[in-house]
Amino acid sequence: MSKLSAAETSDTLSARTRPALIEPWLLPEPLLPVALRAATRAEEEKLASALQRLVAEDVTMRLAQDAETHQTVVWAMGPAHVEKLLKTLRETWHVQVEVEAVRTSFRETFVRPTVAQGRLVKQSGGHGQYAVCRLEIEPLERGAGIEFGERVVGGAVPRQFIPSVEKGVRSQLGKGVLAGYPVVDVRVTLVDGKAHSVDSSDMAFQNAAAAALRDAANATTVSLLEPIDAVDITVGEDWVGPTLVDLRSRRGQVHGTETSAIAGHALIHAEVPAQELSRYAIDLRSVSRGTGSFTRRFARYDYMPTALAQQLLS
Repeated sequence: MSKLSAAETSDTLSARTRPALIEPWLLPEPLLPVALRAATRAEEEKLASALQRLVAEDVTMRLAQDAETHQTVVWAMGPAHVEKLLKTLRETWHVQVEVEAVRTSFRETFVRPTVAQGRLVKQSGGHGQYAVCRLEIEPLERGAGIEFGERVVGGAVPRQFIPSVEKGVRSQLGKGVLAGYPVVDVRVTLVDGKAHSVDSSDMAFQNAAAAALRDAANATTVSLLEPIDAVDITVGEDWVGPTLVDLRSRRGQVHGTETSAIAGHALIHAEVPAQELSRYAIDLRSVSRGTGSFTRRFARYDYMPTALAQQLLS
């Protein structure tokens, strides 16, 4: 059938008078990520269009646009699948693409209470800018989010500028204070400040609040958090030992093993840093001699080891 523009893989075609639906077959989840970018800016739109069409045709492929790392990531079944994708892009769609390493979305958090002051004083003739903010910053438990409060006494910061301080705080936390990653799980309290009757403004207090946060951030007050994935691995019983050794090399924490529903296989439950899993779809097949498969899902953010964090920051 030609020019069947509306139909996609797994759709059922039937007569209107006898509607039918064939249940789609179960397919494994694509678990090998590859980041792609157009070789030239002129081809970016062509690449986006081609990937949308290829993903619609191939239900074993998944496309994701990472808003934090600004990468286009295609999830495939394995190296051969990736090679087929690249060949199709080059030969059918005439798009030249480059493969990049998949970047991980980290987080920052304050690890100890600290106090910081942000000061913005500019006089350049005419209307100036003046704002001073003193902030108390406290770490919160994982998953608590961002809290803002104020304990200003005596009108040191006029009430109309307190929302400006909060806006500046939340904006800077979203941008990061040390390495450019969003800050999570922290309470920021405005405790003092100064204002000028003429030169203070909404923007001045936003900038002063942001400056206070940046001033408070250093290697002793801020730590990096990395995403941790929960992983369920099915592997042949003869290869459980090598699989566990490999997991430990990836800083994985094994929570237990049990007999799999598949005869002769075991099921391993573990948590592994997401950045250690970028090539796990390939490496597991090698470690398990082709008997292994796995699923993964985001579990939480947790502290990155100090040595690795310092290496990333450098």
